[in-house]
Amino acid sequence: MTGLSKLPELVSWGEAGLVPAVVQDALDGRVLIVAYMDAEALAATLATGEVHFHSRSRDCLWRKGETSGNVLRLRGIELDCDGDALLVTVDPTGPACHRNVRSCFDPESSGTEAASVPPQGFAWLETLWATIDARASADPVESYTARLISGGVDAPSRKVAEEATEVLMAAKDDATAPPERRAETRDALAGEAADLLYHTLVLLRERGLEPQDVIAVLRDRHKP
Repeated sequence: MTGLSKLPELVSWGEAGLVPAVVQDALDGRVLIVAYMDAEALAATLATGEVHFHSRSRDCLWRKGETSGNVLRLRGIELDCDGDALLVTVDPTGPACHRNVRSCFDPESSGTEAASVPPQGFAWLETLWATIDARASADPVESYTARLISGGVDAPSRKVAEEATEVLMAAKDDATAPPERRAETRDALAGEAADLLYHTLVLLRERGLEPQDVIAVLRDRHKP
């Protein structure tokens, strides 16, 4: 992969020629598996775009998913500050654990939340929040986000109210749409919900309230 060709030269390989590799789902950051790579496995991973490890039990190269079909498609690799561990970001094509659950750190699949609910990608909202925060100090003439925030509480508040109404209308349209229009109405609902979420975050930024405070409320309400 572009930009990673010199990575093998930078790794501090252990005495056995191995380095631990922490595999993380690109969608939400969930750690899926921790295994080991040697130079051959790292080279194969970079060359094919599918994650390979070194099997310590069989002492050979191992392409994850070669038996189950649940391969790990490479998104990126980062080396830690000491050069002796790798963070591998992937798009999994199925359960990463041999127990047929998503992560090796999940319980057995038995209807539990961790095992049965697919990831939704909420971690990406960190990127959106960082972008909103950065643009808050931009020139309002050049940035829509900065323009909303510079308008005080009323500007983003009006947009939240407007987008909430449009979400309601899109939801009702989707509920009554014939099957041949369902893809269209689903896309419209997703778009309106995205607009509402974005403008809500902008409103929070204008008020100086961080999303973590909102998450804390949700967590508290979720307690049994």
